[in-house]
Amino acid sequence: MNKGWTETTIGEATAFTSKPRGLDLGVFDRVPFVPMELIPQGNTYVHDWTWKPGKDIRSGNYFEKGDCLIAKITPCFENGKQGIVRDLPADFGVASTELIPFRGRKGLSNKFFLFYFFLEATTRSQIAQKMEGATGRQRIPISVLKDWPISLPPLPEQKKIAAVLLKIQRAIETQEKIIQSLSDLKKSTMQHLFTHGLRGEKTKMTEIGEIPESWAVVQISEISQERPQNGIFIKDPVWGSGLRYLNVADVYKKLVVDADKLQTVRCSRDAGKSFLLGTGDILFVRSSLKKEGIGMCCAYMGEKTDTLFDCHLIRVRLKQARMNPIYFASYWASATGQNELIRRSKTTTMTTINQKSLAEALIPIPVKEEQEKMAEIYGNMQAKIDIHESKRGTFHDLFRTILNKLMTGKIRVADLQIDVTEVEV
Repeated sequence: MNKGWTETTIGEATAFTSKPRGLDLGVFDRVPFVPMELIPQGNTYVHDWTWKPGKDIRSGNYFEKGDCLIAKITPCFENGKQGIVRDLPADFGVASTELIPFRGRKGLSNKFFLFYFFLEATTRSQIAQKMEGATGRQRIPISVLKDWPISLPPLPEQKKIAAVLLKIQRAIETQEKIIQSLSDLKKSTMQHLFTHGLRGEKTKMTEIGEIPESWAVVQISEISQERPQNGIFIKDPVWGSGLRYLNVADVYKKLVVDADKLQTVRCSRDAGKSFLLGTGDILFVRSSLKKEGIGMCCAYMGEKTDTLFDCHLIRVRLKQARMNPIYFASYWASATGQNELIRRSKTTTMTTINQKSLAEALIPIPVKEEQEKMAEIYGNMQAKIDIHESKRGTFHDLFRTILNKLMTGKIRVADLQIDVTEVEV
């Protein structure tokens, strides 16, 4: 045990919030309600809630302004869904029954310290092993949490630990805001360019909307070397050596795939020769639980000739004398492009697009020179986003490392001068 730290339990160190006896929610015109989807994952504060008439709230867990809310159901708990309700416009609210409200005990524990205790990966993993219930709906019993051991530093040291971690989280949140702003700018800029082009020319209305007057509208089949093709199916894949393998996860939110970061799968070149990617190939997501997932695509720009693509993707091989691959892929990331693919897809339990529908999808095309300039604009904006995503990743790694070392006492901050004002509340 670390010097000066006390071994106790969560039940002793933590005050779990409960509704005051006799409180009738029905007398309130409206009450703040926090569902699971508004609980952050990886951030500190709960910023949003909905309003519900008090008489309509049949179930939920009462909490008070300033409380921490932590998920008790899988996989939300394992994923770190928890937050502190700071700016609630009322003294109390009601949260989902799958959320547990708690706070520190006066003079003994700091709620921010407890918040970070639950966020530490090893602790979360160990607690998750005590979940009970049916597969997929398992929950942490409150009795398990109350009996869980915790090493509690003196209160001043708890506050310093929490203040250090909160500063790192603030740095992460700053990067996330910058990334979101740049992403919104990229989206609006490209949508404007797909509507008005770069030359300030007059526009015309087409079946896919407004475009510059000199642009043509063509089907994907007209600018493809061959028919769209589904990827390879590998039964019982063996990972870790062999050919590179591009799957759906590698396509999401990436316009250009990095071949060097792909996993490898055991497959002979002969068996996979029909599914090897070439520079400039475009991969579309074939099916998605969300409609907008169909609009996801990426360009394979690597020179590697040993990369397969998964059966849940469709490849389009362009006539690159007519089409710039980055321009082509960026169009399908736009709102107009996504709507065109969704319009041609079918939805049952999932939204799906097939090879024939994809071949018939329409795209506006300017002259090659204008395509290349638009692709360059997209690339420059994405490069700025990539810089901040890299910074965010660095801060995330730092946070995980420091969180573990502070919570285990491997790093001590008791003697450091640290402003703890924000974690006093």
